[in-house]
Amino acid sequence: MGKVAIITGAGSGLGQSTALRLAEEGVNISVVDVNEKGGQETVELVKKQGVDAIFIKADVSKQEEVKNYVDKTVEHFGTIDYFFNNAGISGSGKYFLDTSIEEIDKIVGINLMGALYGIHYVADVMVKNGGGSIVNTASSAGVIGQDSVVTYAATKHGIVGITKSMVAEYAKDGLRVNAIAPGPTETPMVKEFYAANPKMKENATSGIPQKRLGTPEEVAELVTFLLTSKAEYINGEVIRIDGGFTNTK
Repeated sequence: MGKVAIITGAGSGLGQSTALRLAEEGVNISVVDVNEKGGQETVELVKKQGVDAIFIKADVSKQEEVKNYVDKTVEHFGTIDYFFNNAGISGSGKYFLDTSIEEIDKIVGINLMGALYGIHYVADVMVKNGGGSIVNTASSAGVIGQDSVVTYAATKHGIVGITKSMVAEYAKDGLRVNAIAPGPTETPMVKEFYAANPKMKENATSGIPQKRLGTPEEVAELVTFLLTSKAEYINGEVIRIDGGFTNTK
């Protein structure tokens, strides 16, 4: 049987593209998303590539649902080799003092607590099995300061801290943990955000030296490299994939 990956937020965007790219490498996929329609679509697309896939519905902000997707994956596949800890939301784009406490709680619950819960349960399985590889989704807002995304940025800076600190504790047990820091990318989440905040898209694109947004497929290529054995000695890194966006800040 091939390797096994869990991907959260796999019903669209970076998660779906990475699921398809990993399937090309013969990796079986546990597709996790709160969106059942999108998740089932990913399962069907992955299976067409000749590997096994299951869908598990989960709200990652709920600890018991995170534990469930890990348990269900082990129950079905027997192990977990790779984890793309990717699920997240951007928020409304309002300035921080105009952002409701409810929105702050929701963003932190999904982006930060969801990531912590996922690593807690997945890494436990991996360490017991002799190791594994995790890629966390940070953001350009996790490596620089950006306006209109204060809470989002706080969670993504947190992802960077999780990544580096997990390596300090568990690299000796065979665990690799890296993060990606995408700039503006053509995902459904980003498109929705820019539709509500068109001025921000104009500002972002003009600030990218390559003068375009990234694609989910470009990000999926990086994630696949970092997850697999091709990147065995890369550990604790936060790799920017943003067309030079943060390099100019």
